[in-house]
Amino acid sequence: MLELFHLKVIRAVQQRGTLTLAAEELHLTQSALSHAVKKLEQQLGTAIWLREGRTLRLTAAGRYLLSVAERIVPQMQQAEQTVQDMAEGSRGNLRVGMECHPCYQWLLKVVGPFLKQWPDVDIDVKQQFQFGGVGALYNHEIDLLVTPDPINSNGLEFTPVFGYEQKLALASQHALASKSFIEPQDLTRETLITYPVEASRLDIYSQFLLPAGCAPRVQKHIETTEIMLQMVAAQRGVAALPGWLIEQFQSSFDIVAKPLGKKGVPKRIFLGVRKSDAGIDYLASFIQSANSLQHP
Repeated sequence: MLELFHLKVIRAVQQRGTLTLAAEELHLTQSALSHAVKKLEQQLGTAIWLREGRTLRLTAAGRYLLSVAERIVPQMQQAEQTVQDMAEGSRGNLRVGMECHPCYQWLLKVVGPFLKQWPDVDIDVKQQFQFGGVGALYNHEIDLLVTPDPINSNGLEFTPVFGYEQKLALASQHALASKSFIEPQDLTRETLITYPVEASRLDIYSQFLLPAGCAPRVQKHIETTEIMLQMVAAQRGVAALPGWLIEQFQSSFDIVAKPLGKKGVPKRIFLGVRKSDAGIDYLASFIQSANSLQHP
């Protein structure tokens, strides 16, 4: 009979890559784990992995069980943690997923009052997801997703919290700083500094450069906003960021913000939750607080 332990094994082996590392994660000996795998395959009457040297490759049955494990295991782990929190007198842990790198400054303004209002609820912020933010919501890896790109999907509910305009940050002495707005071809000679996100998920590409058939001379990844803007101020490149964020740093860095095109690139931040969780009081309170803030 298939058990939760078996799903944990399949998930651990896939994530860690080898039986040895999976056994360490599950606090088992490698021989015990190998025996459990062999017994499961015998019970199911089919192989779960194909061994290619030291590499394990999932069979079709293994891939199906992995998809089940990716849904079930996080849900069970969260259920165990929630019950444990309740036993210790805590309401729980609100896991916030971030698909908006610049939104940490805004998030801090929401988190502070929320923690005071809900002293028995902790907050954990996650940014790395195995299957993206929406997948993390479905798989119960997170409880709330902060994203500029909501997806119309069954079982999920997205609430708009504030709008903004994506702009280009430039050094005040940059040659483009005198223009009233930036055109796509202006960036073909520039180094574009971005967060470490796939180009397909960056608005500067999807809504500005690619429709015009343009690309920057060089793209450079930087994780932190402050370092990014220091590079911009030093004329080491330009960066597309929310206009409100650029304005917050203008007193610290010699930079200006310019619209992307005549019409600009308008955006909106959304908070996504599972519809089944929408009635949780502290989750609803967090969304209400975020809505009342309106602007970063």
